[in-house]
Amino acid sequence: MFHSNIISIYGEKGKAWLNELPRLVSAISSKLDLRDLIEVTNLTYNYVLSGFHGDNPIILKLGLDNEALNREAFALKCFKGGGAVKVLAEDDGMLLLERAVSGTSLKSYFPTNENESIEIVCKVMQRLHQANIPVAHNFPHIKDWLTALDRDWPIPDAYLKKARELKNQLLQSPASDALLHGDLHHDNILQNGNDWMVIDPKGVIGEPAYEVAALIRNPMPELLNHADATTIIHNRITRFSEPLGIPAKRILDWCFVQAVLAWIWSIEDGCDTSYFEQLTKIFDKILNHDKQ
Repeated sequence: MFHSNIISIYGEKGKAWLNELPRLVSAISSKLDLRDLIEVTNLTYNYVLSGFHGDNPIILKLGLDNEALNREAFALKCFKGGGAVKVLAEDDGMLLLERAVSGTSLKSYFPTNENESIEIVCKVMQRLHQANIPVAHNFPHIKDWLTALDRDWPIPDAYLKKARELKNQLLQSPASDALLHGDLHHDNILQNGNDWMVIDPKGVIGEPAYEVAALIRNPMPELLNHADATTIIHNRITRFSEPLGIPAKRILDWCFVQAVLAWIWSIEDGCDTSYFEQLTKIFDKILNHDKQ
């Protein structure tokens, strides 16, 4: 998946970078005095290795999107003390990060410990969203991401129209802005001792209700492969509402909007869109049922 993603997005530049990776890793490892580097599983758009700097467990992350990596590092620094891993070093296309230990992800709680996982995520969100939005920053606003919905896409008109209408309604009555993680799902919440830490923030400004949807549509593809996927999704929407003080309808509306947005991003990246097509249908069904 990792190699196909890189080539799909970056073409010949991606192929050249993939071929260059062993040399890059060796040079960085030597320069930063890293040891015991091991490639992590489930690579997607960045090359990630775990290892040690002295006796300290670290993560080395390499990627072609320098802007995204810089924004990730800035977001992690803004979240400092709020449950995010520390940035130890950074350079163009490279981040050296603190590694959570044991590093078990919240995905291990699916599907048997659903309610406990929701409690954990609520606490994580509340800590993260206490971070101050820096006066000078390059974080996009969710409004910037959502402009993609206003263009034409090979997506059924009814879904696009509904996503646009809901997006406009939500943006016209926003809650207070916070610095959001932007991709807060199971694989990005890791156990660190007796606590939980986040990794891989996108860094985006917006209302906290926007943050919930990523968790609700994950883990991929395990959620939609579960026989009771729709029930699980509906239960999550209900259970997130009370502790976060967010109306369930608002969470559901954001879930639908983001499912269509993720569908668009998959089209842009040349990736398989089937997961987000299924998600959109499920959220649409719940929306229609709740109207009755």
